[in-house]
Amino acid sequence: KRDKFSLYYPLTDEDCCDLLVPFRYARVTDPGQIGDRPTHKMNLQSLFQDFNPSKFIVHCCLFTFTVLFCLRLDDYIDWPYWVIFIPLWVWKSIATLGAIVGAIVWCRYPHYRVEGDSYAHFKAMLISLSLHLILLMFELLACDRLTSGRHLWVLVFIPLIFGSVASVGACVWAVKHDRSFELELFCAVNALQFVFLPLKLDGFVSWSWEVVFVPLWIVLCLSLVAVLYSIIFCGILLRTPEVSHQQKKSAINSAIGNCATVLPILVFQVLLADKLDNENLDWPFIGVAGPLLLSLFVLILLSFNAKGGNKWWFGIRKSFCQFLLSVLPCLQEYGNISYHTESAAAAGQNVPLDTAAVAQLDEFEKFDKKSKKALSKKNDHLKPVVPIISIDLPD
Repeated sequence: KRDKFSLYYPLTDEDCCDLLVPFRYARVTDPGQIGDRPTHKMNLQSLFQDFNPSKFIVHCCLFTFTVLFCLRLDDYIDWPYWVIFIPLWVWKSIATLGAIVGAIVWCRYPHYRVEGDSYAHFKAMLISLSLHLILLMFELLACDRLTSGRHLWVLVFIPLIFGSVASVGACVWAVKHDRSFELELFCAVNALQFVFLPLKLDGFVSWSWEVVFVPLWIVLCLSLVAVLYSIIFCGILLRTPEVSHQQKKSAINSAIGNCATVLPILVFQVLLADKLDNENLDWPFIGVAGPLLLSLFVLILLSFNAKGGNKWWFGIRKSFCQFLLSVLPCLQEYGNISYHTESAAAAGQNVPLDTAAVAQLDEFEKFDKKSKKALSKKNDHLKPVVPIISIDLPD
């Protein structure tokens, strides 16, 4: 909605986008608010500057696969398992393609290797690619086992067990080089669980599912301790006046995210063990997986504030926000505009133009012209004096 008039004035560096954007102006809908600008504004860069596309893709694929797999177990759909596993194929395909493109850029442009910690990013990408290929091998064997039943589950889980052992070394390397290792940590801490599951599925042990899930119970108990620690740490930061607002906000988001992720997974694990041990339980698998779906949905939302990510996927060598603005040049022009809300518009009122407003507008324009002239004269005095050199004289 456009008003009858609008003013434009330059913003400070804090209000402007840090990228190469040609315009640095904000729109004021009320000239009476020039001296006291509204604080409510929307900046396009803040929407994507903390976005982590890798986590977003992974959690979306896991969410879709969980829904399809539960519907298949409940016989709501009769699709083959090769179709059910398509979200996982998409995840692994994107990861493999991104690593291949990143490796090509690494080989063709050697001067990119000296940019910051490019070597650490590239090695982290190769480690993640190897782990993704191991997971892909396990998924192919599991899908074939569900379809034909030709193999033992012990053989199916061999790649996953090997990947769990290799993930321990990957976690140590990531800690030394200050890299994120969520997927590696998940595989490493569940190594014993990946041994118990195939033994139970093949009938080599007659334990109940509650006993089979003992390694997972231990991991969840440690996760609950971490959640309790994050809540206590958040409370301490909120009561400390020396802590900045950004640090308090990060602590609150971390505490809420941990609670909304770990607690639903614990509820899902209890329901799943009860469902597998008690055949008379009438709950469908889609209902049992409800807390897990809630946890995955929370992780999808948290990916917009996750930050981080490897800059060598697809060879972009920059953050996702900068890459997005470089691919879409139109956002370079409009991504720097901060839209301020009008107080009268927020109250649902329309302020008509009167004589005082028009006079104030004219006065502001005159003052703006005078300030520009004074600034130009000041800049003329600051210009250096260049000596006159005659070009007619020979060298």
